[in-house]
Amino acid sequence: MTRAPPGDRGAAWETAAVAQVIEVDDPADPRLDDFRDLSTADRRPDRPGGRGLVVAEGVVVVRRLLASAYPVRALLGVRRRVEALADDLTGVDAPAYVTTAEVMAEVVGFHLNRGVLATADRAAPPDPAALVAGARAVAVLEGVGDHENLGSIFRNAAALGVDAVLLGPGCSDPLYRRSVRVSMGHVLAVPFAPLEPWPDGLERLRDNGFRVLALTPRAGSTPLAALPPAPRTALLLGSEGPGLTDEAIAAADAAVAIPMSRGVDSLNVATAAAVAFYALHPHTEGDPGATARRG
Repeated sequence: MTRAPPGDRGAAWETAAVAQVIEVDDPADPRLDDFRDLSTADRRPDRPGGRGLVVAEGVVVVRRLLASAYPVRALLGVRRRVEALADDLTGVDAPAYVTTAEVMAEVVGFHLNRGVLATADRAAPPDPAALVAGARAVAVLEGVGDHENLGSIFRNAAALGVDAVLLGPGCSDPLYRRSVRVSMGHVLAVPFAPLEPWPDGLERLRDNGFRVLALTPRAGSTPLAALPPAPRTALLLGSEGPGLTDEAIAAADAAVAIPMSRGVDSLNVATAAAVAFYALHPHTEGDPGATARRG
């Protein structure tokens, strides 16, 4: 099997059982163009309106990218970080470029403490109907525009048994580099898709047997602990500050809240999501300490 490096599609080389490791010492090498100028907003390779690449940072997140369905294009890192991924690179048909931290910083535009990057092409989003067909717990987001909050929600979803995430209007891109990093790569494993039209698309969840709950601190909301169990739940989460719109709350089956101590009226949306995910579906499979150890 052959593959041409990014920036040099006219050339190709044979790959072995593991990704070919290639030493580079020139920051202007066109094969490194996938990783160039990550700090320049209008040239970022992960912008959906630009090249639309997925960018993973650090050994843990790169490992999860390599294990995902996203087609890996290339890696760039210092030797010890690339060597730490040797087992994960088995069978990967993509080059792994090894360089110094200084050259890497010149290419990327800043010093990268994590020491390794990987890029991948985006995959087509799944059909929302197919996503919910076999799901038990779904998160539905409206107006979550902060990339760090979005990444944290995906990490919490992966840890607490949420099967899919549906995106309403005003949400940022889950595959933006910061979201991928904050999610610790779990955004690459938890499937997501847009939900349209809004909020009428919520009716499709109800048609599939989901109880649709709007998480809001507004007065009159039902405490989470008072809810009877349900086999399938869709939890609506709104933006930091304004929260869910009136239209979204009206389209839900019930408004629910996390009871809090006097003087505190709300939680960060990612924190609230974690509490609600656990309250609604507290039983997850596997070793309780595994997620903490992976990290």
